[in-house]
Amino acid sequence: MAQSRELPGVIAWLDRASEWLGRSVSWLVLPMMLIQFLIVVLRYAFNFNSIPMQESVMYMHAVVFMLAAAWTLKHDGHVRVDIFYRAMTPKRKALVDLCGTLFLLLPVMVFVILTSLNYVGRSWSILEGSPDTGGIPGIFLLKTLIPLFAVLMLLQALVEASRHFLVLTGRLAPPDDNDDKPHVEERL
Repeated sequence: MAQSRELPGVIAWLDRASEWLGRSVSWLVLPMMLIQFLIVVLRYAFNFNSIPMQESVMYMHAVVFMLAAAWTLKHDGHVRVDIFYRAMTPKRKALVDLCGTLFLLLPVMVFVILTSLNYVGRSWSILEGSPDTGGIPGIFLLKTLIPLFAVLMLLQALVEASRHFLVLTGRLAPPDDNDDKPHVEERL
């Protein structure tokens, strides 16, 4: 059976959607930094404080963190203690990743969804706003990121599980794993 480097149909579409969303959301880091800089300058140079500006940084940070998590999973950017993993063959890595996805990631994300729905639903029922006077009246939107994060992670986990399964069965070529090339962390 010939090996391919492409994922099949819907799985490839979900993978591309995760890439698009992650890249799009990552652009929020720039305005987040600029607003945080402005907050510091206004506070220390002009003795001016703005609760909506402070909360906007928190909102943007939450959006970046929660909505780009699946993109991070796609690019294998999550934390991994790989004492043994690094020396494994591509098929053994695929097996470890598949088991981790099926027995750890998927159940945890289902748990997050199930436990957050009432919490988020109550927030929506009262259109919960900021506890601070003059704050952003959208805490219910912020809380909605919790199940949305878990759904996006579930979808990317299914993509990754499919990718690892296809590598294990020999229908997908394993990713290029050049051991001479240092990992990102090692280049820093």
